[in-house]
Amino acid sequence: MPMLDAYIPEGALSAQAEEKLLARLTDLLLEHEGADPTNETVRSIAWVFVHRVDVYVAGAPADAPRYRFVASVPEGQFNPERRQAIVEAITEAVLDAEEGSRPRDPNRVWVFPTEIPRARGAAPDASSGSPTSPASSSGPRRAASTPSGPLASAVAKRLRSHRNHDPGP
Repeated sequence: MPMLDAYIPEGALSAQAEEKLLARLTDLLLEHEGADPTNETVRSIAWVFVHRVDVYVAGAPADAPRYRFVASVPEGQFNPERRQAIVEAITEAVLDAEEGSRPRDPNRVWVFPTEIPRARGAAPDASSGSPTSPASSSGPRRAASTPSGPLASAVAKRLRSHRNHDPGP
């Protein structure tokens, strides 16, 4: 499940520009993971968390917005080329979203592509590949609506693989 933590200062973008940016960032996250962003099932498992932050530079409030993005995907989805490409694409999308209201400075946009070795707080059940809570002995935990499709299958396969090879913490 690809996720993006977007740290965007309050008022840095117009509401319309921010909405358009978040949709574009979802597309970029999926594209650079190798998935089809036009597939609604694939889109349903891509989450963006927006964090409102105050940014200080040299101990004083920043004179222009600074943005931080943490893109998290299952391990194996990013190679060096994809990492570089998503950094560049997110940076350009953010600067485009400012619509010329500020000087176009890519140093105000930081992007951290990360890979997650296995789902936090859940491990696949050995018999079904369904997630179970490590703290629970009540069996598989199921979401209200389980995503399907090529990306969901790849994620489930990756989780099963890691359970067999990773002893965990």
